[in-house]
Amino acid sequence: MNERDTLCVNQNGQLEIGGITLKKLSEDFGTPLYCMDQTYIENMCAIYDKTLKTEYGDGLICYASKAFSCKEIYRIVNCCGIGADVVSGGELYTALSVGFPAEKICFHGNNKLENELELAVKNNVKYIVLDSYTEADDLDRICQKYNKIQDVLIRVNPGVEAHTHHFVQTATVDSKFGFSISSGEAEQMVLSAKNKKNLNLVGLHCHIGSQIFENKSFSLGAEKMTDFYKLLKDKHSIEFDVLNLGGGFGIYYSNDDSKKTCEEYADYIKNIAQTLNTAIQKKGLKKPFLILEPGRSIVGEAGVTLYTAGRIKTIKDVKNYIAVDGGMFDNPRFALYQAKYTVVVPEKMNVKPSVKYSIAGKCCESGDLIAEDCYLPEIVEGDLIAVLSTGAYNYSMSSNYNRNLVPPVVMIKDGKAKIVVKKQSYDDIIRNDV
Repeated sequence: MNERDTLCVNQNGQLEIGGITLKKLSEDFGTPLYCMDQTYIENMCAIYDKTLKTEYGDGLICYASKAFSCKEIYRIVNCCGIGADVVSGGELYTALSVGFPAEKICFHGNNKLENELELAVKNNVKYIVLDSYTEADDLDRICQKYNKIQDVLIRVNPGVEAHTHHFVQTATVDSKFGFSISSGEAEQMVLSAKNKKNLNLVGLHCHIGSQIFENKSFSLGAEKMTDFYKLLKDKHSIEFDVLNLGGGFGIYYSNDDSKKTCEEYADYIKNIAQTLNTAIQKKGLKKPFLILEPGRSIVGEAGVTLYTAGRIKTIKDVKNYIAVDGGMFDNPRFALYQAKYTVVVPEKMNVKPSVKYSIAGKCCESGDLIAEDCYLPEIVEGDLIAVLSTGAYNYSMSSNYNRNLVPPVVMIKDGKAKIVVKKQSYDDIIRNDV
């Protein structure tokens, strides 16, 4: 477990988050329950923002809200003074609904729909990231309709193969995202977009993948992007004012991962800033406004999902299963990526783990697992089970599979918890059925 001031074991051997025991949270809100540490989120936003300004200067941290999107997270991020990146009309609408400043929003997506583009244009979103020729055509036409000039970036593929699960690698040659630099497609798209009357091409964007720990991957991404900026300057006299290098910073899920304090996460930003500062000086480039888009590393370790142990199945000499009251409908990452987690028993933190369990969900799927081969104290029905580092890509990827209810979300700070996403009801499940 990656302990901190706001995620620790108290003197009674119980796990606390934000100054409240998980036992108390289960009593007040039930299980399954998403628990979010607001102080951790605010600390990460502040550290990233300060580091970017100190190490680089002119730039903007944009929270990658696909990691966890709801009204409250946009309020928190806005209060921290950083921006947001959104990848759908739904995320954009949610951000705008709480007054998030459109001039701090970057809109991504490889297949943005026309109504989504119109929503962005009408609300004066600062940057729209182009991912195809036809999207540029459509956006140019929409901007003409509303008599607006839209700042755009082009998503390019620098060809950096980050060491991560292949489903979350986004800068390899065969990625569905972006225009390849090596094939010449990115250069041709730049020239095409420059000719659009209602589009103002201000820079380029890349994102090499997710859950990446190697700083050299981010350095290589910055080097390749500045090489491309130099090519465009030398060959076409094109210079850009903006460079968006995305996010993808790795976090702690299990003992396979590095443990970092909030302050140590700043090293990702420092590395990129230093690499970029050196590269632009060496290559004679204009210093661009730098956008970085961390998401998982802001909210991932802030989250804990709380379950109640149900049926326990022991297959002699094979496996012990604990079935919990959640499953792949509130956390599909094991089914998608075989993701690893740290699992603990919040009321038995001082009891030595002695039994190996697999944590199973309640869905009608053999692959509905949360974690495998976890050593825990002996479990009985009714025990609380906590899965750590679930703040990113759990609620945001949840579903009503098997018509299960998506758990509520509570935000916790200074010993107080409040509901920020309400608990669903069966009436919510059938609300849109005809």
